[in-house]
Amino acid sequence: MKRRILYIILFLPLLMATVGCHNDRPADDMTDEEILNVLDIKIHKHPKDDNLYYDRAKIYLKLDRVNDAIADLSRAVSINDKEIKYHMLLGDAYFANGDVEHSYKSLQRALELEPESQEAYLKLGEIAYYSRDYDRAMDNLGKVTAKDPQNRTALFMKGFIYKETGDTANAIQLLRKVCDLYPDYEPAFEELGMLFASRHDPMALEYLGTALRIEPQNTNALYGMAMYYQELNKPEKAEEIYKQILDINDNHKEAWHNRGYIEMFTYGDYPEAINYLTRAIQCDSSFIEAWTNRGCAYELMGDKQHAREDFQSALQLDHTFQPAIDGLSRVK
Repeated sequence: MKRRILYIILFLPLLMATVGCHNDRPADDMTDEEILNVLDIKIHKHPKDDNLYYDRAKIYLKLDRVNDAIADLSRAVSINDKEIKYHMLLGDAYFANGDVEHSYKSLQRALELEPESQEAYLKLGEIAYYSRDYDRAMDNLGKVTAKDPQNRTALFMKGFIYKETGDTANAIQLLRKVCDLYPDYEPAFEELGMLFASRHDPMALEYLGTALRIEPQNTNALYGMAMYYQELNKPEKAEEIYKQILDINDNHKEAWHNRGYIEMFTYGDYPEAINYLTRAIQCDSSFIEAWTNRGCAYELMGDKQHAREDFQSALQLDHTFQPAIDGLSRVK
């Protein structure tokens, strides 16, 4: 089941559009490029002003110019190694660039400067989570909750890690705590709903419904609800929700795929199944399940040539994919 991983990434903080230095501020309505021009001039005049490099790096990150941001932050740190915010933002920039090792080093330096920095521990926990180093993630997140037992991000991520590692009891406990503390925090309700849906527990509908009341356009919650009904053999209800998803996002490949699956195996409407599965493939040409199931639909129609072509296309994506191997053996 496809879903959002998390909503609580802190790595690129909100960046101010204004830049301050020497009591001289560009107008609030200046564009980012105009602000960069101003900063370029200031840096040319004051090449050893570390705060100017920091200000320019924030704009670079806002513009997704990560390498430029790293260069400026490295320069700021070389001028003034004692400013924690430089190391914190440099850790963000390295992580945005996929450089986990240097991101860790920057955040560890921030902790050397401020050993009780909850923000640094939180970011270290997040980096470890995305690196699937769950023990390190829990260690750093635990340092946050030890100081702040109601920290929403740390509690949510710890619950998420418990869920990912199969400890559903602790996952439910922590996610429910987040829901109780923060009744408008949609991600916690969504994750609880997904967890209960995977167990075919009707509590899934309550939590997913709450997520949808908070954000009616939440296609992940809708998808979880549709899958819940589909797996309980209620295809009409599932298909109704898949239609809602596609009204919101016409390129939701899983919704197209599952509609095709229902048409093929529940209703036996193979041409309609092929239409939906083709749409899923158009959304993502590497969608191996869609290629394979479209091959099955062609096979069930008696069109062995097209079935063979689809099974072969699936095997080009993954030559070990057993459903496609089995399908191809049937239509040779």
